[in-house]
Amino acid sequence: MAQKVVVIDSSLLVVWLKVPGRQDAGPKHDLWDFDRIDAMFRKNQEEGATFVLPVATIIETGNMICGVPKKEDRLPPAQALVELITSSGRGVSPWAIFSDQSVLWESDQLIRIVEKWPELTGRSRCVSMGDATIKVVAEHYAKMGFHVEIATGDFGLKSFQPPAPVVVPTPRRRP
Repeated sequence: MAQKVVVIDSSLLVVWLKVPGRQDAGPKHDLWDFDRIDAMFRKNQEEGATFVLPVATIIETGNMICGVPKKEDRLPPAQALVELITSSGRGVSPWAIFSDQSVLWESDQLIRIVEKWPELTGRSRCVSMGDATIKVVAEHYAKMGFHVEIATGDFGLKSFQPPAPVVVPTPRRRP
């Protein structure tokens, strides 16, 4: 079975970091609260998954933290985000090191991303630039042979989750 990569969206990360005003994510029939997100992270970590923080997730999460009205309420989630970014930057398990994604931010690749983006804005639900880059990150890991899950409370973004790789069993020899 292919190793699993969990690409994390800000919709779940802000709940997990306990950003004030962000107690849950997703629609009412599929609500993600801290306990559900924490259980998902723990299960994936126990199964050996690698967690990926896309640059868009970091920026969006930081923006949401800055939107918290009381400055004293911003510090705990800000410090927690810094710890995650530092762990990713150093490749501390279960976090993927950022250099794995660096190829996506080279000039040619970035131009390809933005050239495709207008097509995504024409959908019934306009796809943000952040979600478009998360889609590209997920596709990048899928092309490398990983089983990719996009951890999000957003069904639109979830729809971009690459299909799981097909695992063909090795034929056994008869004795």
